[in-house]
Amino acid sequence: MTLIASFLLVVGLMTGLWLWQRRSGRADWVDVFWAGSIGLLAVLYALFGDGAIEKRLLAALVAGTWSFRLARHLAVRLAGHDHEDGRYQAMREHWGRNAQFWLFVFFMGQALIAWLFSLPAWVVANDPSSQLSVWVILGVAFWFVSLAGESLADRQLAAFRQDPANRGKVCQVGLWRYSRHPNYFFEWLHWFSYPLIAMGAPHQWIAWLGPVLMLLFLYRVTGIPYTEKQSLKSRGDAYREYQRTTSAFFPWPPKR
Repeated sequence: MTLIASFLLVVGLMTGLWLWQRRSGRADWVDVFWAGSIGLLAVLYALFGDGAIEKRLLAALVAGTWSFRLARHLAVRLAGHDHEDGRYQAMREHWGRNAQFWLFVFFMGQALIAWLFSLPAWVVANDPSSQLSVWVILGVAFWFVSLAGESLADRQLAAFRQDPANRGKVCQVGLWRYSRHPNYFFEWLHWFSYPLIAMGAPHQWIAWLGPVLMLLFLYRVTGIPYTEKQSLKSRGDAYREYQRTTSAFFPWPPKR
């Protein structure tokens, strides 16, 4: 599959989703489609790529498991609510009568970002080397640790929120004792799998876009800033104390 074809495919998916949200009023499902489209493109790269079969299988495995796990996690969370996520409600209110136009622009932006994040898998899927070097083994280890860590963090937070006794409290159990955003940390860690697996491959530098762009988005765009703002609004001083004692991103023993 060519990169132009993959870009047009994700644009088509996001356009269809934008049309659906006009009737449903649920623009928040773009998060699910964003995550799932990366895995879909990775599988297509693996099916139609020119690389060694070993690398094509790894591209589908590493990107597919991360993508579809995240998409399922987000879908389960959204399906449990009959109203749109507050972030998207705020967008509609901010844009007013022009909301649909700017939502379309936003959806196209999400299509572009998803396509960019699929490029590391494209590099792996087109790597002609079938050698399972120490770099490949290290990349697979990063994938395994990051997937296990992110899944564990999500389960710990979900279990904490399901307990009525924890309503209004700050989750500081398990991995959340050592990082305010352990799920984001392991999500970022996952993106190192691709440049390591594709070490020495043609266009290998493109695979480094994954960890660089993800760190930028998590720290400056849609990750930590929005989440921290919402947590301060809902938990106030308790979350301020959590900020004082606990690392924002990298797991680290809390301050006393």
